[in-house]
Amino acid sequence: MNKTIIESAKAPAPIGPYSQAVQAGNTLYISGQIAIDQSSGQLLTQEIKAETHQVMKNLGYILNEAGYDFSHIVKCSIFVKDLGNFATINEVYGTYFTSNPPARETVEVSRLPKDVNVEISCIAVK
Repeated sequence: MNKTIIESAKAPAPIGPYSQAVQAGNTLYISGQIAIDQSSGQLLTQEIKAETHQVMKNLGYILNEAGYDFSHIVKCSIFVKDLGNFATINEVYGTYFTSNPPARETVEVSRLPKDVNVEISCIAVK
């Protein structure tokens, strides 16, 4: 199997021993993204709508770096600190998938890296 490590300078650098994404054949596996704005270094956690948009933008930067876009995503995993934020996260998330949304699960967890409120990973296929 041939695998290629994908890195976008526009998305936050990994904060551990993992890659932003790995491409294996025509499948792209993107690691969980959090709301770090790479251009400013800011962590956006004050407002869940802005936080979710930044997470989705970071996913988009990595997708684009590999020559993919949101239409190629077949599966997302959403991890949230409080399912009380689900409706807002879902509203923002939905704006990135206007037709044929991917499969997904949403799971409430007790804690996320850097104490963020939402983290999303995905798998895309060309």
